[in-house]
Amino acid sequence: MMINSKIFNIGDYRRKQLDSQLDEFTSVDADFYNFENQEGLKIRLNAYENALKDMEKWFLNNEGVAILDGTSSTRSHRKWLLERLRRLHIEPIFIESFSDDKDLEKLNINALIKSSPDKKDFDFYEEKIKNYIKFYESMNEYNDEKDYTFVKLMKKADGMEQAVINKVQSYLESKIIFYVMNLNYLNPSKVIWLSRHGESVYNVEKKIGGDSKLSERGLLYAKKLPQLLKEQGFDENNQMSAWTSTLVRTNETAQFLPFDQILPWRALNELDAGLCDGMTYEEIEEKYPEDFKERDDDKFEYRYKGGESYKDVVLRVEPVMMELERQSNVLIITHQAVLRCIYAYFMNIPQDQSPWVAIPLHTLIKLEVRPYGACKVSLIKANIPAVSTYKEKGTSNVGEDVSNKSNSSRSLLADTN
Repeated sequence: MMINSKIFNIGDYRRKQLDSQLDEFTSVDADFYNFENQEGLKIRLNAYENALKDMEKWFLNNEGVAILDGTSSTRSHRKWLLERLRRLHIEPIFIESFSDDKDLEKLNINALIKSSPDKKDFDFYEEKIKNYIKFYESMNEYNDEKDYTFVKLMKKADGMEQAVINKVQSYLESKIIFYVMNLNYLNPSKVIWLSRHGESVYNVEKKIGGDSKLSERGLLYAKKLPQLLKEQGFDENNQMSAWTSTLVRTNETAQFLPFDQILPWRALNELDAGLCDGMTYEEIEEKYPEDFKERDDDKFEYRYKGGESYKDVVLRVEPVMMELERQSNVLIITHQAVLRCIYAYFMNIPQDQSPWVAIPLHTLIKLEVRPYGACKVSLIKANIPAVSTYKEKGTSNVGEDVSNKSNSSRSLLADTN
C-alpha cells in the first residue's frame, strides 16, 4: 500500500529560528533543552507551532500521512497537540520509544554525532537526554491517555522488549503500527548491500525477462563479488547473509559467496513482462507500439499485458522491506526493476522517477543508512565489462547515452563516498 506522506521535522524549524537569532548555532548548549529554561522552551514551542501551520497547509491539498517529527514528552503537550489536530479533523498516532540500556544509548549518540545537523559532541547529547528525563512522562494507556492511539516500544537494559498498542481503529493505523514495529528504531544505523546479478545471456541478446544463465563475463563478476566485499572490510567471521531472487542468474551470482545463509525470495524476482517476456525493446515497439508509448509515458503505473507494473513490484517487495528494516549487513542480489524500487525507498526518490534510475551491472552498491534520513551511497565497481541494459525514454535502443547531460538517472544514482 502506497500512501502520500511528508515529514515535518521540528528540529529543522528550531534550527531555522535559532540561525536567525544567533551568530552560530553551536553557542546553544544542552541547557537549552531544560524545561525550566523559559527562553529555550519558548523557541522550541514556537518551532512546533510553525511546523503545525505548514502541516495544516499541506493537508489542505493532500491526502495521506504527515509525520510530525519531534519530541512530545509531557502529557500536557500531547493533550494540546491532540486537541489542536482533532479540531482540524486530523487523527494523530503517537509513537514512543523507550530504553534504559546505557550501551544502546551510547551507540545511538555516536550515530547522531555522525549524521545530526546539531552538535558533534557526546557530552552535549548525554546532558540533553538528562534534561528530557527530568520531565519525561510516558504514554499512559490506563487513565488520561487511554483514548489516544499510540504504540509504545520499549527495550530494557535486562534485554526485555515490549510493545504496547492502544486504540488502533482503522486499517491505515494498523499498517502504520505494523511498519513502525518492524523498524530497528533503537539502532537506526545500518549497512545494506545491493547488486544486480552478473551479466546474463539475455542481457547480451538485449532481451528482457526470462530465466537465462550468466554470460562468461557475468560469471567473472560472480567470482569477484566475494573479493569486492572483502575489500570493503567483510571477512568470513562477519555475520552476513545474502538474499536473492529464485531465478537462475541471481543464484549463479551468489554461488561463490562464503555466507552460511543464502535466502531466495520469490518477491525479489524481476518485474514480470507478461507477453513481452523474452522480447527485445525493438520487437516490443514493433509489435505493441501503443503499449510501448504508454509505458514510456507512465512507466511506474504501466502494466505489461499479462504481467506487472513497477507499482505491482513495490507491493510484492513490501514484506522484504519490512524484514530488511529489522536487519543489517544484508547483501541483496536481484534485478534492475526490483533494485530501482529498493534504492528509491532508501533514497526517498519520487515513485514516478524510480523506474528511470540507472542501476549498472557489475557494480556493488553500499548503502549506509543513518538517522535524520541520511543515506551515504558508495559504488564499488568490479571493472569487468558488461552491456548496459538501460533504455532511455522515447527510444527502443538499449544503453545509456553518456553524452546526454540532461539524463536525470545519473543524478539519482550517484557515488556520495
